[in-house]
Parts: sequence; C-alpha cells; structure tokens
Amino acid sequence: MTTPPPSHTPPPNAAAPSPTTAAPSPAAATARPTRAEYCVIACAEAWRDNGEVLASPMGLIPSLGARLARRTFSPDLLLTDGEALLVGLDGTVEGWLPYRRHLALVTGGRRHVMMGASQLDRYGNQNISCVGDWAKPARQLLGVRGAPVNSLNHPTSYWVPRHSRRVFVEKVDMVCGVGYDRAAGHPVTARFHRLPRVVSDLGVFDFATPDHSMRLASLHPGVTVEQVREATGFELAVPDEVPYTREPTTEELRLIREVIDPENTRAREVAG
Repeated sequence: MTTPPPSHTPPPNAAAPSPTTAAPSPAAATARPTRAEYCVIACAEAWRDNGEVLASPMGLIPSLGARLARRTFSPDLLLTDGEALLVGLDGTVEGWLPYRRHLALVTGGRRHVMMGASQLDRYGNQNISCVGDWAKPARQLLGVRGAPVNSLNHPTSYWVPRHSRRVFVEKVDMVCGVGYDRAAGHPVTARFHRLPRVVSDLGVFDFATPDHSMRLASLHPGVTVEQVREATGFELAVPDEVPYTREPTTEELRLIREVIDPENTRAREVAG
C-alpha cells in the first residue's frame, strides 16, 4: 500500500531558499515534475548532510543531482566532475587538491561516488565487467575498473536508468562493486564500506534491513509496488507503507530547468 504523493512543500530538513534567489519563471512554478526530475531529486538526496567530501557522480542524472545538491542543501560538496574551462564560465579558484591528497580522500572515506550498474544483486554487489561466465563471457562490458576500491573505501550509491530483471539479478555474474554480504567478512578492509542508496527510474532503494538486503525506500509518483516487484529479479524487502519520492521544491525545479539543465538532457535518459 502506498501513501498519496506529497504536495510541493520542502521536507523538514530541506534548506530554505536564499533571500537573493531569483524569482521562478511561470513554467518552473506550474509545470508538474517529470519522472526524470524525480530521479534528479532522488540522486541529489544521496549527498544530503555529507559535508565536505568529494562528490563523484557518474552519469547524466547523478551529475545533475550532485550539482543541485551543491546549490541547495549540501553547499560544501567538492564536485569532481564538471565543465571544461574552455567551455565553462569563468570562475574563482577555491583551492588546490594535489593528486596524492585526492587518493588519500578516496581511500579514507571522504568521497561519495554514484556509479552505474550492469547487474546489481540484493546485497548491493555490482557488476560492470561481463555478462555470463567469466572464462567465456557472452558480453564484455567496461571492466572492473575502480569499483572495488570505491565500494570498499568510501560510500557508494548506484544509479540505474532502466529498472529491469536484467539489471536487478539474484546473483551477479562477476563482483566488481562489493556488497554487504561480502564486506561483512572483512571488517577492517571494509571499515568505510557503505551503500547509502540505489536510485532507478522506478524508485529509491536502500539496505536498511537486518541482513542488509535491498529494501524499497520510496516509489516515484505513478509507479506501483507491483511494477517494481515485476521488474526485480530477486525478493525485495517492501515495508507495509511505502512513501513516494519527495516532491522537488519550486526553487529546485527552477534550478533544474533554467540553470542546471536548460536543454532538458535529462529527458533523454528517463522519459515520462
């Protein structure tokens, strides 16, 4: 059973708009949020209250979410992905982060990355390397890359633009990002291991269960629990009452539509 979607009011812990905030345009103030915009909001919430950490969004929607979070409720985020100086606006250099310092932050829990996933299981094990048997895979993907280091050494969230049984699987074909079941056996190595959330085009998921298996945390408006279950290849923990993903504030919609993504590139990744 789901609760009705909330109205356009900010949550209790949302940052208040600045007194110098520009007045929203009529379009930003009146048009209903799209599914893509709910996904941007859900990704932005991953970085709420993170403080001064490296924020590394991988993918379009996560990048929009991180930029929105920094402009609103998480102003201390250090974005590691942005525009090239040749095409971006002139700005002020805030500081210098040498690469050796960057590596210390990455391996010391002071980074929150949001990665993609070709496969993801109930405990948060992620695969971006291959589909099928490792010795003779049916399909070769990106490769393991930095997924083990990311997931073991600092908080790691995931973004899945197409929620399906091909992605949300009972068992990943190869472990790249480390899930809770595997991390539990290595408490020292995995002392910074944490998977705050998974965001898909259907909803938001976390691991707030006794055995750290995946739980449905919220539904995007217009999505049902049955739809999520049908699109998931394992038994998902579902509370008796599932809230809807929070509504964006009027100011957040203005920022998304007029400042952060005026070309509406988000609609190319998530329709509706």
